[in-house]
Amino acid sequence: MIFPVLVCDDSMVARKQVIRSLKDNDEFHFMQASNGQEALDILRNQEIGLLCLDLTMPIIDGLGVLEAIKAEKIECFTVVISADIQIQMKQRVKELGALNFIEKPVSKDELISTLHKFGIK
Repeated sequence: MIFPVLVCDDSMVARKQVIRSLKDNDEFHFMQASNGQEALDILRNQEIGLLCLDLTMPIIDGLGVLEAIKAEKIECFTVVISADIQIQMKQRVKELGALNFIEKPVSKDELISTLHKFGIK
């Protein structure tokens, strides 16, 4: 069964790094968004199993995406991957439903460990 993964980051390099970290799993199908608005458009129209989300982006930032997901009751697992490592920010994203906060640059081992911890492929 195909497991849809949406990688949302305004940096193409960061998106590719996340995809490379997960590409060993043949069941993942990757989609990409370069800002929060694009991510929300996809989330509202397609079933997404996992969202890998940056915080600092144009148009709608990662917090805005998390708030919309919560308000609209969109079901998907979310992992935040960001360089914004303030303790308050880490707490806020978890309050909004993120499974984990991973610091950039993404660690393949930490990302995979997080997914296994929550039973995601």
